[in-house]
Amino acid sequence: MTKGIDDKRINVFCKQHELEFKDRSLLIRALTHSSYVNEHRTEDLKDNERLEFLGDAVLELAMSRYLFLNLPDVNEGVMTKRRAQYVCEPSLELYANKINLGKLIRLGKGEEHTGGRKRPAILADAFEALLGAIYLDLGFDQVYDFLGKVAFPAIKAGTLSHVMDYKSKLQELVQTDSARSVTYLIVDEIGPAHNKTFVAEVSMDEIKMGVGEGHSKKEAEQNAAKIALEKMASEQSHK
Repeated sequence: MTKGIDDKRINVFCKQHELEFKDRSLLIRALTHSSYVNEHRTEDLKDNERLEFLGDAVLELAMSRYLFLNLPDVNEGVMTKRRAQYVCEPSLELYANKINLGKLIRLGKGEEHTGGRKRPAILADAFEALLGAIYLDLGFDQVYDFLGKVAFPAIKAGTLSHVMDYKSKLQELVQTDSARSVTYLIVDEIGPAHNKTFVAEVSMDEIKMGVGEGHSKKEAEQNAAKIALEKMASEQSHK
């Protein structure tokens, strides 16, 4: 048995989703949060952050392929907007919960006690890391097949229609004026590694429009964009 991992549950998960890993260590790494590694420094462990980085790119490619094939009459701008909605953190959290991924993640005790298994950022990151592991071990087609069972049905069913990608919405508003630009900056990181809060600042034409916090950089940026949109709506209503 791998420490911190329920092998029986992992076997059931792999069988259920038709994932026959040749290098099972990649799967274990995808399920290992940095908080677990921090609490087991004497062991030769690696967290899932590098796999998350890879999985993020693989997911964008797979989602682009799906949209290209299934929306033949939709232009590039609409597909870009749809893709952003389907790969944002709330959507990733939904995919992760659909496969009960939270039950499989190796967490540090501190993160476990503060509800880490239900934390959106951790679930989203683990889902992307899982895609990265599948890609490295089994290839892109297997990633696409996996998403075909987990993500694409949710899209077809309209389950993600309520999901708001605030960053894309803000960018969409700004694009009406090509001379304007939006930039994000992580201005602070608060708390210990196992329970860190990121602070993001969004600026428009170098004017600060909003500051947001989150347990991931993505979440912080989304919250900053949300505040910027609310500020713009308020200013518009007072004109």
